[in-house]
Amino acid sequence: MALADTYRRRLREIALDQYGYVTTRDAEGVGVPAVELRKLAQRGGLDHITYGLYRFDDIPRTGRDEYMEAVLRVGPGAYLTHDAVLALHDLGLVNPRRIRVGTPRRARPHLPDDVEIVQRRLDEADLTAFEGIPTTTVRRALLDCRDLVMRERLLGATREAARRGLLRRDQADDVIAEIGDAA
Repeated sequence: MALADTYRRRLREIALDQYGYVTTRDAEGVGVPAVELRKLAQRGGLDHITYGLYRFDDIPRTGRDEYMEAVLRVGPGAYLTHDAVLALHDLGLVNPRRIRVGTPRRARPHLPDDVEIVQRRLDEADLTAFEGIPTTTVRRALLDCRDLVMRERLLGATREAARRGLLRRDQADDVIAEIGDAA
């Protein structure tokens, strides 16, 4: 017996891949009008987070939810950057007070104090995704953190990233050379 196709089911499929979150843009992409998203939230089971962003309350939370939420709050084309990428990968013993989110376009969303926008356009080679969350590459994040994280921690994070397969050996050598030159 096939399950009936409903707005809630369509949105839930998206939310399962986004740590429970769904945007009005996601909804429109699967043929769900934004007004229906608001109605579903009023009926329960879907929490309104901020303008255009909702979360299914029955999808279990993880340690990565805050990162996905930060990226979705900033909008299309957004990605984690700098020490947020290191924290996501548990590298460099970083615990940033603010989640840095990069975007290639001007963005002025209402953000909580723990999210910071970094406006810049990056080459596609510097962008990736980790467990569904758009991010810069670990290489790019390590280089971006030269002025944020102690040199010794960055060098250790680079070696750890290479050991865990997050960087190729030649990339790690290049990053170590650049970090070393910055000293």
